[in-house]
Amino acid sequence: MKQFALILVIIASLFGCQNTSEDTKKQFFLPPTTTYNYVEIDSVKLFYREAGDKSKPTIVLLHGYPSSSHSYRHLIPMLATYYHVIAPDNLGSGYSTHLNPSNTTYTFDLLADYTEKLINTLEIKNYVMYMQDFGAPVGYRMMMKNPKRIEALIVQNANAYLDGLTPKRQDFFRTAQTDTSQAKYDFLYSLTGKDAIINKQYLFDLDSSNINIQSPDAWTHDLAFLSSEKDRAIQVQLFQDYNTNLIRYPKWQTMLRENQPKTLIVWGKKDLKFTADGAKAYLRDLPDAELHLLNAGHFAAEEKTKDIAKLILEFLSKNGLE
Repeated sequence: MKQFALILVIIASLFGCQNTSEDTKKQFFLPPTTTYNYVEIDSVKLFYREAGDKSKPTIVLLHGYPSSSHSYRHLIPMLATYYHVIAPDNLGSGYSTHLNPSNTTYTFDLLADYTEKLINTLEIKNYVMYMQDFGAPVGYRMMMKNPKRIEALIVQNANAYLDGLTPKRQDFFRTAQTDTSQAKYDFLYSLTGKDAIINKQYLFDLDSSNINIQSPDAWTHDLAFLSSEKDRAIQVQLFQDYNTNLIRYPKWQTMLRENQPKTLIVWGKKDLKFTADGAKAYLRDLPDAELHLLNAGHFAAEEKTKDIAKLILEFLSKNGLE
């Protein structure tokens, strides 16, 4: 009798352990690995980060000033579980080749040409385009060549309307192009220095209550690629070329109006350089665009990474881009 009872206890113990194991088994969702890659095009090397399944829709992340694809280091894994993600460094930025600005004039036409060549080399036909800051003039130049190639737009503090620039800011870009004096050059050059990158870019529109949300990794990485006079001169040349974007705004607006791309606007409403009026202005030409004004500044993807990732995933899913 004792033997039988012991057998029952053992059987119950075995089945109990099995059930407990099944009940407590956890599901883990880990992002795909990000890889760090180079492609050689026209004797220069272009760097890009890549993650996700290539059979899924592609999202191309275009970075702004003074950064590189490093600015998307947190966003990439959040998107790559569901999408194929590419984040290139502009020519002259980050790990891409920095051609000598004494021999090469840096313009947004040049950046767009090389970025398009990179995407073509990777055999990406159609894609979702995410733009921030400098990413807009690069992205819209590419889109103007073939609007139907862009399956959807994600606009994050990326101007295409004068509404988003104060009169003072508009004047800054105009004079950067027209004033060729040494004094003007020296002023533009000063904006690429350590103090300006930290305090007039990354911390510029943050208040003391949330200043610790901005990782010093961001400006430390940027400044590593702005350590020489040559590197800083590249960015000065892009400042000098920026007014060409303001001149092209009407053409970009017409293109948006005529093509009506699926558009998500996620804009840091505390941005003092590219104001929220620039976000709202998109609705004149894209009345069906989805607009979200976030409690963040110019670098919203640094401050509100999870919020932006969630909005992107929901937007693409409900628009059938899965």
